[in-house]
Amino acid sequence: MHIGIIGGTGGMGSFFARTFAAAGHEVSVSGRHTAVTNAWIAEHCDLVVVSVPIRATAAVIREIAPLLRPEQSLCDLTSLKAVPVAAMLETEAAVLGLHPMFGPSVASLRGQTIIACPARIDPERQEEVLGIFRAEGAQITEMDPLEHDRLMAVVQALTHYATLTVAGTIRRLGIDLDALLSATSPVYRIETALVGRILGQDPDLYGPILQENPAVPEVLAAFSDAAVELSRAVVDGDEQAFTEIFAADARYFSGYIPQATEDSEVLVRCLSER
Repeated sequence: MHIGIIGGTGGMGSFFARTFAAAGHEVSVSGRHTAVTNAWIAEHCDLVVVSVPIRATAAVIREIAPLLRPEQSLCDLTSLKAVPVAAMLETEAAVLGLHPMFGPSVASLRGQTIIACPARIDPERQEEVLGIFRAEGAQITEMDPLEHDRLMAVVQALTHYATLTVAGTIRRLGIDLDALLSATSPVYRIETALVGRILGQDPDLYGPILQENPAVPEVLAAFSDAAVELSRAVVDGDEQAFTEIFAADARYFSGYIPQATEDSEVLVRCLSER
């Protein structure tokens, strides 16, 4: 199979170019400074993969749409799915939305999750693509594009929002980071490390995840309500209210708590032994 990656010189595009090549496929990539163009990939490749920033994805898909044919397959790799999949469905190609739930710094696909949103593709062609990832040890989770975006509003957007809120709180308090880190144990360093991990990357990676997903405002409203409720119980010294909030959340997470405890213990041990 000849696979073309539009945006294939970027981090994620390069990762998948290596993955496809290692699986024995011919790979062509286009980027800002390549001789190969987006149009050439759309005209010559069996599988066309769009790996460009979220805000550019739909426009790039529409740019190549007139060149695509029914015998081709078209995928995207963005963190949102409803808009890109809708744009891909305007073409004549088979359509499979993809969202790798990891960054390009991972060593391999083993143990990683890729969300697949089949929109218009027969099972054989779908497996031709997904089988490449499964063979490398990836877990494939299938879902509808709208369901994907609703879940990502929590999995990604809420997580990033909460992490950035922690960073902003520490900055506003003016706490010396060296003093802060010297007073932490491994379990707290994990939380702080996640803050630093996000802040060490490009805001253009995170802004669209928060700003372009229409499901995010509802999630942030719920976050605000939860924060206000908890803050009131803490500031007022209301022990009963705090216990009730804690107990209600614990009941909701009860089925996950054993696994969460086990997983977090592994992380704590790893950090303790460094």
